[in-house]
Amino acid sequence: MRTPMFSILMVSLNPGGKLVETMESVVRQSYRDYEVIVKDGGSGDGSLEALRAYLERQGCRDRVRILEQPDTGIYEGMNQATRAARGEYLYFLNCGDSFASDQALARAAAEIRSVGRELCSRIFYGDIYDALRGQVVASNPHMDDFACYRNVPCHQACIYHHGLFEERGYEPGYRVRADYEHFLWCYFRRDARPRYIPVTLASYEGGGFSETPENRRRSAREHREITALYMSRGQRLKYRLILLATLAPLRTKMAESPVWSGFYNRCKKLLYRRER
Repeated sequence: MRTPMFSILMVSLNPGGKLVETMESVVRQSYRDYEVIVKDGGSGDGSLEALRAYLERQGCRDRVRILEQPDTGIYEGMNQATRAARGEYLYFLNCGDSFASDQALARAAAEIRSVGRELCSRIFYGDIYDALRGQVVASNPHMDDFACYRNVPCHQACIYHHGLFEERGYEPGYRVRADYEHFLWCYFRRDARPRYIPVTLASYEGGGFSETPENRRRSAREHREITALYMSRGQRLKYRLILLATLAPLRTKMAESPVWSGFYNRCKKLLYRRER
C-alpha cells in the first residue's frame, strides 16, 4: 500500500458540528497526498453519522478512516490514531480547528521537501492563527533549551515525522501537557532538532480544555514536573530568572488580552523576522 506524505489525525468525542467543519477545511486543501484518521472515543451526538454523510456527498470516503475505540482521554486517543496512521508525517488537527488556508498543506509540503530527506527525523513547525483573538501567533524561529523551557509550538503548529511516534507516543498521565513532554523527549532524547517553516498552518479555535482555570493550574504543575525530567536544576533556575527579568507574566497577559494581543503579536513577529 502506497505511503501518503501526511496523515491528518483528528480525535473526537461528541464534537457536534465541529467534526464536519474541521473535515471541510481538510477536503478543501489543494494538496491531496494525505489520508485522514478520525479516532472517535464513543460519540453519541450524531457527529459520526453527519461526517459519513458529508464524506459520501464529497466522494472522499476512500481517504478517510474512522476508528471507533474507547479511550481514557484525548492523548490516548491521539496515540491510537498514530498507531493506525500510514503517512510519512503526522499532523494533529483538533475538532473545531481548521487549516488556515486552502494552500496550507501544499506550502508545508513544499517547505519540507525543500530541505531534503536528510532531515526525515525532524519536527517541522509553523505559525497558527488564533481565531479567538483574530491574530496570527508567530512561532519562535529558533528552538534551543531555553525556548523549550519557555514554551514550544502547540501541536496544531507541528508536523512530526512518523518515526518519532513509533518508539513511544504521548504519556497520557499528563492531562494537559503530554504534547509538551513528547516534544521535549523528541528534542532531548532523540535529537530531533525542530525546523521552522514560514507557513500559517492552522486556525486555532481557542478557549478549550487546557484554558480553563483548573487546567491552567495543572498546566503549571505539569510544566515543573516535565522540565525536571529533561533539564538540570541550574538550567531551570536560570530560565525562571530570565523570564521574571523579561516580564514574562505581563507579556502573557498582553498576548491573551483582546486589547493588547494585536500589538504584542506584531512586535513578536518583527522580532522573529529579524532573527531568521
